[in-house]
Amino acid sequence: HVQLVESGGGSVQAGGSLRLSCTVSEGTYFSDCMGWFRQNPGEEREGVAAIGGDGSTGYRDAMKGRFTVFKDNANNILYLEMIDLKPEDTAMYYCAASSREGGSWTLVQGLYDYWGQGSQVTVS
Repeated sequence: HVQLVESGGGSVQAGGSLRLSCTVSEGTYFSDCMGWFRQNPGEEREGVAAIGGDGSTGYRDAMKGRFTVFKDNANNILYLEMIDLKPEDTAMYYCAASSREGGSWTLVQGLYDYWGQGSQVTVS
């Protein structure tokens, strides 16, 4: 049973930075596509950033230049580095893992099989 556990959320002022972490319990899935998504109550969940099994990375347009997704392969940890945070970045952030082997990054939620419980980010 794959478990994903997010951490690193919190409250920051606009312009501040945060780094989210996602620890994956099984290394098998860590080598495949992994992504970050976010959601506010009453709104649809949206893709933020992803890293493919081939190492490629992709971002939602609003995050380009401000967010960076990367992995610590030795410890099975997925990160999301966020700088220049804006109030509209406030949301619950979720990491997700796909069981597709290899492949490029994707923000198509239906292609992800495992999800964490979320970490709240609040920007004021």
